[in-house]
Amino acid sequence: MKASVDGMLVAEAPDDRIIVVEGSRYFPPDALIIGVLQASPTPYTCPWKGQARYYDVLSTTAKYPDAAWCYPAPKHSAIEVVGHDFTSYVAFDAQQIAVA
Repeated sequence: MKASVDGMLVAEAPDDRIIVVEGSRYFPPDALIIGVLQASPTPYTCPWKGQARYYDVLSTTAKYPDAAWCYPAPKHSAIEVVGHDFTSYVAFDAQQIAVA
């Protein structure tokens, strides 16, 4: 599976390493292309997953605000519900970043 924007690859991983949570596809941290994410100050806490960290996605031509997020320390109960440890896995906003 690949995530891309403006014709630029931002993440790539085999399908069996992708974790789907509430319809979002989460890529393992080692699947990300170095330098495409920039920390965002946007705060968010999911009631069942915990505190999220948002990122802006940078392409060679544009900046896509809050187009990616992860859970650096998801709640243990969320890991149990999902059935996989998705700590620091990154998901992308499908309206800004193509995932296929």
